[in-house]
Amino acid sequence: MINRPLTLMAVHAHPDDEATGTGGVLARYAAEGIRTVLVTCTDGGCGDGPGGVKPGEPGHDPAAVAALRRQELDASCDVLNITHLETLDYADSGMMGWATNDAPESFWRTPVEQSAARLAELMRRYEPDVVVTYDENGFYGHPDHIQANRITVAALAQTELTPKVYWTTMPRSGMQKFMETMREFDPEWTEPDPAEVAEMPEIGLPDEEITTWVDVSEFGGQKYDALAAHASQGENIFFLKMGQERFTDLMGVETFVRVQDRTAAALPENDLFAGLR
Repeated sequence: MINRPLTLMAVHAHPDDEATGTGGVLARYAAEGIRTVLVTCTDGGCGDGPGGVKPGEPGHDPAAVAALRRQELDASCDVLNITHLETLDYADSGMMGWATNDAPESFWRTPVEQSAARLAELMRRYEPDVVVTYDENGFYGHPDHIQANRITVAALAQTELTPKVYWTTMPRSGMQKFMETMREFDPEWTEPDPAEVAEMPEIGLPDEEITTWVDVSEFGGQKYDALAAHASQGENIFFLKMGQERFTDLMGVETFVRVQDRTAAALPENDLFAGLR
C-alpha cells in the first residue's frame, strides 16, 4: 500500500491539448479522488491571436498570445478539477515545417535530455502511478507532440519510477464517424488528397491494437467546457461546432495504448488504474 494519493500525470504539448484527448480521464479520475497533474510543455504562442490573426500575419504577438492562452489553460484546469498544473513554458514550435521550428528557444530545438531533466524532477515530486502522453509520431506529426513523447520517455529513464504508461490514440473504427461529422458541421471541409494522405503516417490504430477504452461520457460536459475555455483558438477547435450532446456522443470514450505496466492487469482494460486499486 502507498501512503500518498494515486496520481495521474498527463504530459501535453500546448494549452488546449489537455482537453481534446484526455479531458475525460482528467475529469473522471479527479471525481474519483485521484490526484491529477497536468504538464504543459509550451506556451502556445503559435496559436491564433485576437480576432483570429495567424502566426506570421501583421498584429500577431506570440508573447501576448501566450499570456492569453495561459489564462485559458487555468480556466480549463478549473473546469476539469485538475489538482496541479505545471508549465515548462518552452516556445511553441508551430506546425512541422514552419520557420518557428528552428527558433533556438523552441521546444523542438531544445535538447531532449535538458527538457527531460525538468520533467523527471516533476515525476520525482509527484510520483505518478499513471503517465499519459502521445505516441512517437505525436499522434499526427506535430513537432511539439513528438517532443513531448521523447522527453517523457527520457524522463522516465532518468528516474526509478515504474508507472503505467499510455499513449493517446484513436480507433480506426471511429475515423469514418469522425469524417462524417466533419462533413456535417463544416460544409467547406473536403477529403484530404489521397496522394498527400499516402505520404503521411496513419492516424490512430486498428481497434484490436488499442489496449484501453475508458468511458468518459458522464464527463462529456466538462470536457466540452474545458475546450470552450480556450476561446481564442475556437476557429481551430472543430469540436465546439457540434454542441455538447453530439460532442459527447463522438468523444465519450477515450482510447489509449498501454506501453509500460507493472500490474499485469488483463487487456483490454477500461480503467487506466486497473491493477492499482
